[in-house]
Amino acid sequence: MRGILYFCLAVVVILMICLLHILLLHLKLRRQYENLCISYHQLQSLNETLRSQRHDYLNHMQVVYGMLELQEYEELHHYLEPIYTNMMKTGKAIRTSVPAVNALLMAKLGEAEKEQIDFYIEVKSDLKLLQMEPWELCKVLSNLIDNGITALLEKEGERKLTLDISESKEAYLFSVGNNGAPIPKERQAAIFSPGFTTKQGEGHGMGLFIVSNVLKANGGGIQLMSDEKETVFIVRIQKEV
Repeated sequence: MRGILYFCLAVVVILMICLLHILLLHLKLRRQYENLCISYHQLQSLNETLRSQRHDYLNHMQVVYGMLELQEYEELHHYLEPIYTNMMKTGKAIRTSVPAVNALLMAKLGEAEKEQIDFYIEVKSDLKLLQMEPWELCKVLSNLIDNGITALLEKEGERKLTLDISESKEAYLFSVGNNGAPIPKERQAAIFSPGFTTKQGEGHGMGLFIVSNVLKANGGGIQLMSDEKETVFIVRIQKEV
């Protein structure tokens, strides 16, 4: 009788463990689905931007041709400058081989522009050997870029946000910087703790904590450097072996 009881108890425990595993898997898949939906909408936005640029291209060419015919070279220069700047921003954002990252960068370019922040992107790697899931990388970059935008909202004068994507032999490097107020040295050790924030807004509450956890789960890491000139977060992610 006691053996049957132990057997039933063991079966109940196993079933509970299986149920817990299923629930955790469900939560993980749900988070992945939500992030994929975000990436999908960002890709749609990128596609619409590119289609709009292609549609405008012929119109711009007609104007350019007309100004050349009239020899209005100075006016032509003023006309082309903002168009060229906008097209270069789009081109720099879509140089990686990860569509979700390209779409995210396009979306963030738009957000920075609305806040009158100059967002400079340098892509020196195609990320072809990225081992992290694209939606997880997007979560990291999104939090860091949002963090930089927030840090610049109350700044007067030039507002500069930078993203540099490069690689070494073993890893990919992502450097996100802003010229907002510096993070005091005595607070830098706690910046990746849950709920951290500062009066100037460098922290995003849970954002940097999430970034740190995602990177740890993927064998990556993050460093912070901050002084009067610039605050920079440097992310390192190992390549696929």
